[in-house]
Amino acid sequence: MVERRMETPTAPGAEAASRKSYATAVILSSVVGFLGVHHFYLGRWLEGVVDLGLTVGWISCFARGEPILGILFLIADFGHSFVVTIMLLTGNFRDGEGRRVCYPGQQLTSRQG
Repeated sequence: MVERRMETPTAPGAEAASRKSYATAVILSSVVGFLGVHHFYLGRWLEGVVDLGLTVGWISCFARGEPILGILFLIADFGHSFVVTIMLLTGNFRDGEGRRVCYPGQQLTSRQG
């Protein structure tokens, strides 16, 4: 099966766009972001493991009858997922290769620095 992708226009000397699908990354982050699935998809394995660990943490805290600690893990987990989703929606998140996950039509400029 051949995958069709719209190429993100880039200026000469501009940074490279991610080869990962913007729509897939946003949907994964929005729906199951608390599990870290979007991080695994984007090749950010360490962040994915941390997200998954936070989920296991808050579930196990509630199961053991420690709701205060569970709420803290829950807030950290969902807060992180919310921030990452906003960063993805605005085209300001990078994949595991350091490439920007671009929204459709996003113009990439040259790197500063």
